[in-house]
Amino acid sequence: MKFAITSKGDSRSNTLMHKMRTYLLDFDLEYDEDQPDICISVGGDGTLLYAFHRYSSRLDKTAFIGVHTGHLGFYADWVPEEIEKLVIAIAKTPYQVIEYPLLEVIIRYQHGGRETRYLALNESTVKSVDGTLVMDVEIRGQHFERFRGDGLCVSTPSGSTAYNKALGGAILHPSLRAVQVAEMASINNRVFRTVGSPLILPDHHTCTLKPVNRPDFQVTVDHLTLLHKDVKSIQFRVADEKIRFARFRPFPFWKRVHDSFISDSD
Repeated sequence: MKFAITSKGDSRSNTLMHKMRTYLLDFDLEYDEDQPDICISVGGDGTLLYAFHRYSSRLDKTAFIGVHTGHLGFYADWVPEEIEKLVIAIAKTPYQVIEYPLLEVIIRYQHGGRETRYLALNESTVKSVDGTLVMDVEIRGQHFERFRGDGLCVSTPSGSTAYNKALGGAILHPSLRAVQVAEMASINNRVFRTVGSPLILPDHHTCTLKPVNRPDFQVTVDHLTLLHKDVKSIQFRVADEKIRFARFRPFPFWKRVHDSFISDSD
């Protein structure tokens, strides 16, 4: 089996990375940064997001494992004290594959002929370059509302615990193939009106944003911030691809939510 290790870059994470690499090589596993069967992320959720985007072209072939070296990571279910146990599990034990849905973002441009496609593990946000964001929101090709406000956030179920939660969105279990649309400081008065609640869309629905005035937008895809000009539309839906996690022991989603937000003591 081929493996790769991605580190947060701090001294503790780098030390663990080198130690795990040595151990796994001793078990006759092959180190391959280009085509790993397993990618081990050492750091936090941001490190795993980086690893996900690095290997996003081979999601059907690479499974991910998270080791957290700081605060409890939502995607990381191993701690530094367990790396010997993890190494033995990787080398000797068949793993269970857990799949989570992803978000597909397609940006189309004025003057036609080209489009840009991204995959997000957590979320994608859209904001105006300056001033209020004004977008027509379509769901399944039908006009739903004209949004005015700071921006919109579209998240995956696993990403629903991140920025989406801070915006008042619901926490979705990753077994649900859905995406969630949450508002950022929408303008609601006698003249302007939005639904005011997060929307949860199943996997056969699309949400499309169409500019009303300015065509330039700041779009984030997980940790990446991108400026897109002359935008005609931005389409969101559940992606065909999924992220695959290698599990060697149970790590229930609601326990993760509990440990991340309520208590880490039991």
